[in-house]
Amino acid sequence: MKVFNTTLAIVVLASSAAAYAGVDFASFDSNSDGVISLEEAQANPQLVKIFEQLDADGNGELSKQEFAKLQ
Repeated sequence: MKVFNTTLAIVVLASSAAAYAGVDFASFDSNSDGVISLEEAQANPQLVKIFEQLDADGNGELSKQEFAKLQ
């Protein structure tokens, strides 16, 4: 069930991101430090919901590789 919820959240995030032109990793990385912090993720409620699941190494940040799981 958790896998289904994660998949559903990713689909919702991808669809909502597609609705906004130019929404990509750089759009969330507002300070251009190469990672998306939880604070930066606040720009998208769906991303916040799945942030921990995408954060594979558990360091509290999303790398470009971790964020790429959405595509």
